[in-house]
Amino acid sequence: MKITIIGGTRGLGNWIARFLKNKGFDVVITGRNQVEGESVSKKLGVIYLQDNVEAASQSDVTIISVPIDVTTRIIKEVAPHLKEGSLLMDVTSVKEEPADVMKQFAPEGVEFLPTHPMFGPRIRSLDGQVVVLTPEKEGNEGKWYPKVLAFLESENARVLVTNPENHDKMMSIVQGLTHFSYISIAATIEKLGIDIKESRKFASPVYSLMLDMIARIVAQNPYLCYSIQTNNRYIVQTHEAFLETFLELKEMINAGREKEFVGAMSSAAKHLDDLEAALGRSDKAISALNEEVQLLKDSVGEEVGLRHIYSETIHVGILKELSPDFATLVRDEKEIKLKLSNVEVLSTTKLHNWKVDNYPRNFYDVSAVFPENCNPPVMAETLMKLDAVIEASVVDVYCGDQIETGKKSVTIRYSIINPDARFEVENLLKGFGGIIR
Repeated sequence: MKITIIGGTRGLGNWIARFLKNKGFDVVITGRNQVEGESVSKKLGVIYLQDNVEAASQSDVTIISVPIDVTTRIIKEVAPHLKEGSLLMDVTSVKEEPADVMKQFAPEGVEFLPTHPMFGPRIRSLDGQVVVLTPEKEGNEGKWYPKVLAFLESENARVLVTNPENHDKMMSIVQGLTHFSYISIAATIEKLGIDIKESRKFASPVYSLMLDMIARIVAQNPYLCYSIQTNNRYIVQTHEAFLETFLELKEMINAGREKEFVGAMSSAAKHLDDLEAALGRSDKAISALNEEVQLLKDSVGEEVGLRHIYSETIHVGILKELSPDFATLVRDEKEIKLKLSNVEVLSTTKLHNWKVDNYPRNFYDVSAVFPENCNPPVMAETLMKLDAVIEASVVDVYCGDQIETGKKSVTIRYSIINPDARFEVENLLKGFGGIIR
């Protein structure tokens, strides 16, 4: 299946191209900058074409991933040239206008599915991520809709099916209100001249978590945020309601109307619904922030594995020092300093698996004399349960002149990634009653 991503050189389009390429699809990307496009295509192992129409006309699926304010223009450009039986999708944050334009410009025999992935290009997989689908109407989704749905569900995505109008109304809150309020808070802190690092010294876990969420929003592409605020027709009403509510609450405080303020806050809390579940989720988020730090505190002086969440590079070494912001590892007498916010701690199993895949293996043969009724295959299988042992197999069983009557010599070949693990192997064999030859 050939899939074209219009705008696949950057941002979410680039993520989609990489993701689909890794899933085995034949991927084509387009982008305005030819030099950048050819560089990205070489890195991803996909095809680059500068001509949107040429790329789309050859594809089974065309995904439009361009800025919101040019999405409809690109749809009008490529839709009439799509081949019969193909699918047209977009991944922008508004759905009403793209859906209308697709319906108008897609030729007969071409299906369209306006889509909104509720995530950015920083994620590593679709596991647990929300993807909103807005098919034309229920019962008339065509052949492609069930295929897309099945693929997303097979990747453990959380799929939400709705219509474009309802999507845009919800996005006026989910993105429009939250982004606007978070950006307003960040701009207010800047206007007041507050030192953020200093404020974190006084911070509760909730404040720290909130700052991280605000930073996540304001670190996004500001042009994208502006487009979200200006291209969803429901956001104007949302902004007005937010400003009106802000002024009402401010007036309650200025006038000392405690009862009204308490009533308004209590009413808002009730409307949020299921506060216990919300508190539970936020408690888990706060605990997660502290859990890895505590784990690292307990691992100072020991070997740990840290994976950089952006480059995905694995760093393994002895944890020498830990500060509130950095972890220092030592490996081969070299130190590496890693920012805690950018790494995650590998579990014991993941660290072991990484070592197996990346460290050179050491092969050894060990011979030991056991009682004649011993079971060599079981001993080899038991050796495999040692963390340090990768493989183990019986290569020789001998009963002869050099071996005491009622005994037999067993030779086991095994591989390990840490030569010191030979002592673990020999001690286990001795525990079976063996005498190392």
